[in-house]
Amino acid sequence: MDREEVARLEKFLRQRFANQNLAVRSRPQKNDSCEVYMGEEFLGIIYLDDEDGDRSYMFQMAILDIDLDEIGPA
Repeated sequence: MDREEVARLEKFLRQRFANQNLAVRSRPQKNDSCEVYMGEEFLGIIYLDDEDGDRSYMFQMAILDIDLDEIGPA
């Protein structure tokens, strides 16, 4: 993904989640994905799917059980 595409994804996420602290960064040596951060905290990866000319993106975020323990019970 080039800089313009990464910038568009960042703008989309910031608007969608109403959070200007979200940042999308290119990955070294990779051109099919980028990383998503909130401040300096890594959140996940956006993968490019360009199959059959239909360009789309998949955001993958892992949530550890210890992260859930930090917020307490539901």
